[in-house]
Formats: sequence, C-alpha cells, structure tokens
Amino acid sequence: MSNENLPHISVCIPTYKRPALLDRCLKALQNQECSGFTYSITVVDNDINGSASETVQGRQSRSAVEIRYDIEPEQNISLTRNRAIGNSNGEFIAFIDDDEFPEPSWLQKLFDACRRFSADGVLGPVMPYFEGTPPVWLVKSGLCLRKSFQTGTRLNNPRYFRAGNLLFSRHIVEGETLWFDPSFGRTGGEDADFLGRMAKLGRTFVWCDEAVVHEEVPEERQTRSYHLRRAMIRGLTSATPGLLLSRGTLKSVVAVIAYTLSLPFLLVAGHHLFMRYLVKDCDHLAKLFAYCGVKLVRERTF
Repeated sequence: MSNENLPHISVCIPTYKRPALLDRCLKALQNQECSGFTYSITVVDNDINGSASETVQGRQSRSAVEIRYDIEPEQNISLTRNRAIGNSNGEFIAFIDDDEFPEPSWLQKLFDACRRFSADGVLGPVMPYFEGTPPVWLVKSGLCLRKSFQTGTRLNNPRYFRAGNLLFSRHIVEGETLWFDPSFGRTGGEDADFLGRMAKLGRTFVWCDEAVVHEEVPEERQTRSYHLRRAMIRGLTSATPGLLLSRGTLKSVVAVIAYTLSLPFLLVAGHHLFMRYLVKDCDHLAKLFAYCGVKLVRERTF
C-alpha cells in the first residue's frame, strides 16, 4: 500500500515559552515507528510573541517529518488545542504536551490499540522524568505517578481523562462546535471536560499501557507548595458549581473530615504519607468550596 493510501496522524503540541523542552519533544517525534500509517506534527504557540518559532524552524530545516507552526494569540490552553485541531489534517489526532517526550514506539502503540479495540480514542501513561535528584518524600508519596490500567481497559471516569498522551479519531470532533471549552482555558481541566463530553455521547476510550511518554518534573514542581496549589486547581475543575446538596458534596465532606483528623498521625508515620493525604485533603476542600460557588484559586499560574 502506498503512503498516499495510509491513514495519517496529526500530532499536536500546544506550547508556551518552553523552547528547550519543545525541542526535545520534537526531536523524539522524528523517529517514531510508523507501520501502517503516516504522521506529521502541528505546533501551536500560545505566546503571542512567537517564542517557539525559532525552535520549530530549527527542527523544520532538518526534519523528514512535516512540522506545521501557528500562533494562538489569546493565552488560553483550550483555544490553543482547538487551533491545533483546526490546523491538523489527519484521520487521527494525537496530543502530547511540550514538556513531554515519547518512547519510539509511542504512536505505533496508540494506533495499534485504537484499531485492535475498535476504540474512538486511546490514552496512555505519563511517567515522571525528574530534573536533578527529587526529594525522598516526593518519590515515596507517589504524587507524580498517575493511575495506569491494563491495555484495553475502557475508561469512563473523567478523573482519568487527560490530553498529555492521547490519540483519537477525527470523526469524534466532526460536527461539533465546542471542542475544548475556553472557560477551562486558564485553570486546566479542559481535557477531562472534552473527553468526558465525548464519552457521554457514546465515544469509547481505552488505555494502552505500552504507549509511554515521559514528563519533565522541574525542580519548581518538586515542592510542597506546587502540589498543594495543583490539588486546589484539580478540586476546582472537577467540581460542578451549584450542586451544594449532592453525593459529591457528601463525599468531599467525609473526606475532608477524615483526612484532616488523620494528618497529625500521618506526620508521625512519615512525611511522604502526610503530604499524600494533605494533597487529597486540599483537593476535596477546594471541591467543597467550588460546589458552593467559591473559587479558592482563580486560575492556573504554574
């Protein structure tokens, strides 16, 4: 079969002022295994000044893979992702973040899983790649690890929906007017919202545990304050404001009481345990306030 008849994957990378990490991601994407499909890369810069332009041009000049570049002038991750979809031309669309880099078999594993399980989309693991030597408490706490599943597991819970390692068929966005919701563009959570809405429409998403990407964990993300702020954002974006009397509210109330009472004992047991459950506590606390219409954090600044 000629390349013209093979399905095409558009790999989309939203980026914002991380040229060195973007360059590493683009370098890793140059040598992807690609049996049964072709692929190209679409970079959308969320910096109105085009700070990623030089990096992309440097890769374009020596790349066998087509690399497109565009700018989304309004600082908003949802609009950036939407522009990437608009600029893509593949039957499949993949997303990877600019601070990540894939294994050589990444695209192949996602594509094969999508076909094997007749899915509309596939997600895979994002493994931490620490800058320097991380604190012992951080490694032992598992705060940088995300839940993984057996390959082929169907995903239904929005808490496991992310766009940092994602492939989906273009047909799921055809006819849709709202892809990634701009109201999440400054807080995050736009990916869980998008995939959650798609799942409610009957789209199927499965897990591929072999499709691995690595995420940079810089030193500024190895601090207690970072993980507490991140928990606040996560709680805010996962709650539905206005549902004060709901099962979710009751669950968060119970969780906050239980976690808060256990914190002194956990501090004695080990700092990694204390931090793990303090983060959970902040997550549910932020969710409770959000249920009441109060935002403890206005937007993501990290």
